[in-house]
Amino acid sequence: MSRYTPRPLDALALKELRTADDAGRPPRPFVASEDGRPVACVGSPLRCCLRPVRAGERVALVSYAPLRRWAAATGAEPGAYDEAGPVFVHAEECGGPAPDATGYPFTRPGALRVLRRYTAAGHIAGGRLLELPEDAEAALDAALDEAFAEPETALVHVRAVEYGCFHFEVRRP
Repeated sequence: MSRYTPRPLDALALKELRTADDAGRPPRPFVASEDGRPVACVGSPLRCCLRPVRAGERVALVSYAPLRRWAAATGAEPGAYDEAGPVFVHAEECGGPAPDATGYPFTRPGALRVLRRYTAAGHIAGGRLLELPEDAEAALDAALDEAFAEPETALVHVRAVEYGCFHFEVRRP
């Protein structure tokens, strides 16, 4: 079992994203199919429930600004570090992560992840590239241990390198 808890998008953020994304655009839901048309491939990460998209599900690809939303809740001022990126969410309410879900989501061996550390003020405090090995959970635990060993680290964002997609957030335990 992982030492840190990956956080899905919160309920308020999801409600807002299902109306307008963080770039101000309305979502364009579609039904995921095996061949991934029109946008998503089956298996793409869902940030609302931290699992892959399944064929037949209604999903939307939206722009999400995780640091901006965290800063609004905490009073931080991320300035130029505020960024938005693409994420998949269910088009309608879902139950969130499975109650028995353990470990980190989206951990295909060989996948490239970047872990970005942020201070309580919302400024970037460093980052680390990680190629996920077979034991991705142990590698992520070690990378997060390293990140939180720095006392100024308040939270860490885990993103895919290839597309810049936000995968999940971990906050200081």
